[in-house]
Amino acid sequence: MKAMSSQAPVHWDMARQIAMTTAVNSTSNSTGEPNVDPAVRIAIQKFAAVADLHVRDVTGLVTSRTGDVPLIDVVNRSMWVHHTLASYKPLFTEFATSISEQTVIQPVDDQESLSETDHTGEINAMMGNLIKMMAPAMLGMSVGSMIGQLALRAFGQYDLPLPREPHEQLLFVARNCEEFANDWSINISDMQMWLLVQELTFHAIYQNQHIRATITDAVKKHVSGFKPSPNALAERLSKIDITSSDPAAMMQKLLGDPSLLLGAVRSPEQEILAPKLDAMISAIVGYVDHVVDTVAERIIGTGSQISEAVRRRRVEARSQDQFVEQLLGLRLTTKQMDEGHAFIGGVIERAGFDGLSGLWSKTGNLPTVNEIVAPGLWLERINF
Repeated sequence: MKAMSSQAPVHWDMARQIAMTTAVNSTSNSTGEPNVDPAVRIAIQKFAAVADLHVRDVTGLVTSRTGDVPLIDVVNRSMWVHHTLASYKPLFTEFATSISEQTVIQPVDDQESLSETDHTGEINAMMGNLIKMMAPAMLGMSVGSMIGQLALRAFGQYDLPLPREPHEQLLFVARNCEEFANDWSINISDMQMWLLVQELTFHAIYQNQHIRATITDAVKKHVSGFKPSPNALAERLSKIDITSSDPAAMMQKLLGDPSLLLGAVRSPEQEILAPKLDAMISAIVGYVDHVVDTVAERIIGTGSQISEAVRRRRVEARSQDQFVEQLLGLRLTTKQMDEGHAFIGGVIERAGFDGLSGLWSKTGNLPTVNEIVAPGLWLERINF
């Protein structure tokens, strides 16, 4: 039981161990993961210089504070796990702390108030205390399982289209890029260039401190808005088979299921916030897709094929992806993406590509719920 306890709201050592094991060993028989070939690092950095030139030319945005081409941190899956756990640790901690603070266990002091056959209150109190004690481990298992599974698919920094800290860092998972290209019969160099254009465009947007702060604040509010549902967690625990020959493996499988955390239910405040965050993220993703398509037409012969493959994968998310999206308040559905594309197209039709510069010019200029489906309203509000 000691291994399951932790003073922190999330058992981070457990999360890290499970994430690393999942990312490194799930698709191979080896016990380790090779480092990235130095030749691949050099090639990707050279491609990045070309991609960066075109992204700056199309968007008019800078991709780094220094004005130089960002240094691409080409990583394997285990290093992606390391960086991602560090980046999202504040959000997972916010979630765990919020749930923990709202979970109040009421001891059953008045035993005489219970009939001989009614022990519901006593059982609920015992279960509540057990859940409270095991919560850091349960959260550690869930977070570890989720991040490890995401590492098997992540291309880089912005698979989840959110700002991350440190915001100057830019990750690229070479192995996942290569495997995806092979699966879709895409030229690997074209795939690398396409992904670099996408990553650098997101990176340029989030170099604007007010954009980064607006999205980060909205996500934090969503994460801290969940309400605890001890009954849902208790139901999970009741399914543990104490006769299992390998109880540790059985418990990890049960608690490592990311849907466990959704025992925390959405609050009315989140229901109000969700469409606002949807509108902002839809506009950002729609803008990035437009820039990527524009650059791809210039320099990538298979750009349209890659766009179709990557965007199909985006909306065909697996359960692990959907869980992260729900936790962080993202809904990367076909509807949301279509609205973002239509908004960007509508602005360009009315005001040209230069009209889109208003998105980043000052705080509060990202579209509202009404404006994402009516770009003319947005242009009128920002006085373009």
